[in-house]
Amino acid sequence: MNQVERLNVARIGFIGLGNMGLPMAINLVKAGHEVTGFDTLETALGKAGQAGIATAANIGATVAKSECIVTMLPSGAIVLSVLQQIIAAAKPGALLIDCSTIDVSDARKLHALAAVAGLHCLDAPVSGGVGGAEAGTLTFMAGGS
Repeated sequence: MNQVERLNVARIGFIGLGNMGLPMAINLVKAGHEVTGFDTLETALGKAGQAGIATAANIGATVAKSECIVTMLPSGAIVLSVLQQIIAAAKPGALLIDCSTIDVSDARKLHALAAVAGLHCLDAPVSGGVGGAEAGTLTFMAGGS
């Protein structure tokens, strides 16, 4: 990788390596980004490691050096719970992209809490299913400041 290409590499923390998150994270690695992933399931971490994703033992270690943090989680309650751990460890100014499908109320809470913590935040649910995640053809619907 030459110096110009290296400048475009992002350090990404990816939380949620399930059916959607794992193929999304794999595609980020294929694009040349440095991805560190976390999931509560050991099997998901094992699959991530086999795919070339660095894995971390906890959320704090996943996000501590990340410029960008992506979450792909099953519910708004889980996203908000994980956010507390992200806030405790993330660098101020990091970009949080939540790709989970959550309700408007939880998304607004997420944005407000992230802003108070000095994080930039995008609500970016996806369309395209697991096949789109694997093929790298998801459609993102993004909103944020």
